[in-house]
Amino acid sequence: MQSRLGHLIGSFRVFFAQESVLRRAVPLAIPAVTLVSWLAFGELGLLICAFLLPLPFLAFSPFSESSKRRSANEVDGLTGLLTSAGIECKMQDKLETLQQDGRVTACFSIKIDNFARLRENHGDQAAEDVLRNVANRLKSALRSGDMVARAGDAAFIVALEPVAYIDVESGIQMATRFQTALEEPIPLQMASIYVSVSVGFCLSSRLNNPSASAMVQAADMAMNEAQLTGASNIRAYSTDMGRKVISRRKTQSEAARTLQRDQIRAWFQPQVSTDTGLVTGFEALARWDHPERGILAPIQFLDVLQQTGQMSQLADLMLRQSLDALRAWDDAGFNVPAVGVNFAGEELRSPTLLERIQWELDRTELQPERLGIEVLESVVAGAPDDMVVRNLEAISALGCSIDLDDFGTGHASISSIRRLPVKRIKIDRSFVTNVDRDQEQQRMIAAIVTMAERLGLETLAEGVENSSEHAMLAQLGCSHVQGYGIARPMPFHETLKWMTAHQEKIGPALQIGNKPS
Repeated sequence: MQSRLGHLIGSFRVFFAQESVLRRAVPLAIPAVTLVSWLAFGELGLLICAFLLPLPFLAFSPFSESSKRRSANEVDGLTGLLTSAGIECKMQDKLETLQQDGRVTACFSIKIDNFARLRENHGDQAAEDVLRNVANRLKSALRSGDMVARAGDAAFIVALEPVAYIDVESGIQMATRFQTALEEPIPLQMASIYVSVSVGFCLSSRLNNPSASAMVQAADMAMNEAQLTGASNIRAYSTDMGRKVISRRKTQSEAARTLQRDQIRAWFQPQVSTDTGLVTGFEALARWDHPERGILAPIQFLDVLQQTGQMSQLADLMLRQSLDALRAWDDAGFNVPAVGVNFAGEELRSPTLLERIQWELDRTELQPERLGIEVLESVVAGAPDDMVVRNLEAISALGCSIDLDDFGTGHASISSIRRLPVKRIKIDRSFVTNVDRDQEQQRMIAAIVTMAERLGLETLAEGVENSSEHAMLAQLGCSHVQGYGIARPMPFHETLKWMTAHQEKIGPALQIGNKPS
């Protein structure tokens, strides 16, 4: 009996001696080994299996040294960088001696902004080329002891070699260095692509017990905070950031019910003529009137409404409040020619959209030409002859105007613009920024305005920040302007005071800019 038992145990040892054999064969061998043991030894064999079979899994588990070595050597197939598991393993080895050596380190989370749109506009091959370029630039920007890994579709992790001292200012300088290297134009076969990156970082000194996973999570949290404030931003992890994240998640949960609670309000941003300075319309923008946190921007609730299928209800609400405001401006004696309401792709595919718009116009007794429908250029660029096109044609036939929003970012072809009943293009703010000082920006705006004039379209420049940009856009021939340099979005009751002050400021219809002949 003892010899048979020793033979069985020896067989176990031989079978599990090779790790590769174990990984492939154990799941298949366990039933057979258990059955043979029971036939040979009865209940004693089952007890032997119960004690011996778990040992190989413990020996070769993800927590064993051999598994750690494998994780540390894992490489991303596209970029040749470490994987997130690989860099965490290597980071942990260095962090274990960090306090003993009296050194500190930092972890950076870097993400390409709007990468999904880049992939959609340029294709998978171009997106992969961008990722490889970013990976190579990151490696070139690091010291020999620093590490970099790919941590997602458009995300990267950088772990610095431990040093004697690093503070927040040093971290910001390093993050800026990454941005400078990555935001240079990336040459592809047909053109160059410009990307922006958001960066979050965590210093090991900011954590009570810095582990690799904790540092990566903290850096990711800071990066998400950076993205919430816009593209190409930098944020450092702080101890109160976790509380902000918890508060935001609570807000997102509340956002799913905000429409039912009647807390969404339309705010209005004026648009003025560059020729006369007179108000030519308002754009309606959604704001959340939170009972505790005050007025919240769309970034706090739009994604939640989209995920919960409530965008159509939001569009109906904005349409109703906008036309009510237009009616109220008329009753107050103000001349507001039109109001613009944004419609996303989901609403534009609704088969009942035209009827809903017609019903609201009839309710407020307003003419269709006083309603502008604003459509993102990316929606038009990706819309073949489907319900979007049919709805836009029907809305235009009704008499409403169609504005092509964020022009220059969605890669809509001229043929697609001509195929649709577009009346005005809204030049994206990226072309407007620094137009008063940057000659390249001026040439770009002039080219867009010339094209629009040839196609019989009006132009409106978004994101005008100051009077110098306003004046330059007027000289370049842009018909209308909108932005903080004119006025920020405001609730309806403030529009009455603003228009009164604006009329007093411009006096009679003054010429503030002349179009070039």
